[in-house]
Amino acid sequence: MDYAPNARNNMPLTKLAAGQSAIIKEIIGGRGIVNRLDSLGIVPGKKITKISSMMMRGPVVMRVGSTEIALGYGMAAKILVDIQLPAPGK
Repeated sequence: MDYAPNARNNMPLTKLAAGQSAIIKEIIGGRGIVNRLDSLGIVPGKKITKISSMMMRGPVVMRVGSTEIALGYGMAAKILVDIQLPAPGK
C-alpha cells in the first residue's frame, strides 16, 4: 500500500486508534527504556500497528513485524510515531 505524506508527526503511540499504522520516530527516555524496547524490536524507523488498548491507561497491544507486543501505558506513551495515511484513491 502506498502512503501519502504524514499528516501528524511525533504523537505518542497511546493516541493512535486501534488498527492504525505508524512509523516509530523517537523513543523518549533513558538508556534503560531504549534498550528494553530495542530488545523487543521497537526501534526508530520501524512500522507498527496498534491492535488495541484498554481503558483507563491499561496496556497497549501493537504489532511489530509479525509479533504482537503488549506494553504498559507509560512505556507506550514514550514512543513517538508518525501516522501513516493511505494515499488518495487507494
